[in-house]
Formats: sequence, C-alpha cells, structure tokens
Amino acid sequence: MRNFELLTADDPGDAIRKRAGAERSPAGGRYLAGGTNLLDLMKLGVVAPDVVINIKPLRRTLAAVVANGEGLKLGAMARMSEVADHPTVRRDFPVVSDALRLAASPQLRNMATLGGNILQRTRCNYFRDPSWQACNKRNPGSGCAAIGGVNRRLAVLGVSDHCIANYPGDFAIALVALGAEVEILDSAGTPRRIAVHDLHRDPADTPHLEVNLEPTDLITAIRVPAGPWTRRSRYVKIRDRQSYDFALASAAVALDLAPDRTVRAARIGLGGLVARPWRSQEAEAALQGKVLDENTAMQAAEAAFSGAVTHGENAFKPELGRRTLVRALLETAESEEHP
Repeated sequence: MRNFELLTADDPGDAIRKRAGAERSPAGGRYLAGGTNLLDLMKLGVVAPDVVINIKPLRRTLAAVVANGEGLKLGAMARMSEVADHPTVRRDFPVVSDALRLAASPQLRNMATLGGNILQRTRCNYFRDPSWQACNKRNPGSGCAAIGGVNRRLAVLGVSDHCIANYPGDFAIALVALGAEVEILDSAGTPRRIAVHDLHRDPADTPHLEVNLEPTDLITAIRVPAGPWTRRSRYVKIRDRQSYDFALASAAVALDLAPDRTVRAARIGLGGLVARPWRSQEAEAALQGKVLDENTAMQAAEAAFSGAVTHGENAFKPELGRRTLVRALLETAESEEHP
C-alpha cells in the first residue's frame, strides 16, 4: 500500500471541503466510510489516493432509519446489519432486508455502510490484479483481458466490447427494483437526488467512468418509495457457496397482485451477471395484466435475457439468470404479505 495522508471530517461540509482540497493532488482523494472495499483495493494497488478522508464521524447525523407513509429514508452511514435487522424494513420492505442479509459476512455487515455498499467496485480478477495491463476499467484504452480469459463470474447484460466486468452488490439490486433514489451533496453543498438506476453507467467505451458522480459528491441518504408491491417482495441469490459468496445470478422481485394472481404491477431487478444494477423493464412489461404462473414467469425471464451477450466460460449465465428469475417470481407470488 502506498503512503497517503489521512484526514478526518466532522460534518458533511467539512468532508466535501477536504475532498475538494485532495483533488488538487496528483492522485486525488477518497472518502473512507466502512472501508470494506476501499482498503482492499488500496492494499492490492488498484487505487492509490494521496489523501483519504475519514467520514466515520458523520454517523452522528447520517445513520438514521426513518419510515413513514412515503417510504424509507436510510442514512448513507447506516450499517448494513442495522438496516437488515430493522423491524420496519423487514416487515414492509423484505426485499431490502433480504438483499442486505444475504450480502457479505456478519462481520462485514457490521462495518459496511449503505452508501459505500452501493458504490462497491467489480470483483473481476483482471481489474483487481494490477499485473494485468489489459483492463479498460483500470487502464483506459488497454483492452479487456476478461473477454477472452477467465470470465465465468462476469456479466452478460449491459456489457460492451470494452468491458464485461460485473457489478457485485446485492443491496443496489433491490433498490433499483423499487425505484429508489440517492440524496447527494455536491461541492457547493447543494443537495440533489438521482435514481439508483441512473447512478451507475453502462461501460460502453469508457468503463473507467463507473458512476454519474463528481469526485467531491457525497451520498447522504437513500430514499425508497412506498408502493403496493413493497410488502410482497423478496431477493433470491444464487452463488457457488451458500455460506458467503458473491452472486452468480440474483433477482429482486416486488409484486402487486390481484386475488387471482393477475399482475397489477411488477418490479424486477437483476444482479450477479450485470454490468451495473439492472432493472428489467422488459420482464415487467411481459407480466403486466397476466396471471402469474410458471408459464408467464418463463416468458418474463425470456424477455429479461433477450439481450444477453456471453463470452466463453459465462455462456451458462443467461439460463441460470432465467431460472433464478422464475424462481424469484413464483416464490414471491406464493408468499403472504405481512399484515
């Protein structure tokens, strides 16, 4: 790990000012919240900021969980475990609780923050090993070694000829399905909101530009709107190891069903095999107004993966993704809404 300067911020404005100052140095700065992703990348030599701004003191004001008729407001500094175990989240937004509970290990969930979790970076081996030069995400214009290499765990939706790295998280998949937004403070301290769906960028020909944020932007909260589909919702995650692993395929499903199981509204997010948190509006449209059964679930799954692009070892992923989504839809439909 290369030497760096560690600063501590006392409040959001202080954090932004110190990050702005850090950006004047050659390698810039990074915010440090839980540190479960950043410190790994620094140890590997993937990122080497000149300045790290410790924002842990911001938990004093940015860690609350607030629930009302409009939905949830989750402080960006709230820890994953706190939100996963929150009784209102578990009752009214089970897909959010499930996604957090199935992510990482208990030790990591007790450290990792919501804001940092959303922004976690790919686990692609070629990105995380600087000895590989051909990584457009790390070295723009160098190529993508994964396309012809070891890519079993990588993406098949949202990829480009320049990058097939996958987004590894779970929480953001539930958020994108529910139409959540993040609240952000910019360099002037001006607040704005952006949909989680629009937070991450498609790789296209600039995979090194991963999110629609400026370096000094600070995520302060996540807003999850209430809806008739939030209580009948769940997250299904398929992985190599059941105990603790990243998803090979996952599906976040939220349904508003009539008594005869006609779909009044469906919200579907896909993970594990996507370049960024992915909402499948094609699958949602395929279900609209239909009775949800195995046949209609399979039709929705076919629509969801109609644009999949495979490379060698990950050719199995579209079928795994389809089966995962069918399972998630049927299990969600059969689940009882909490009273």
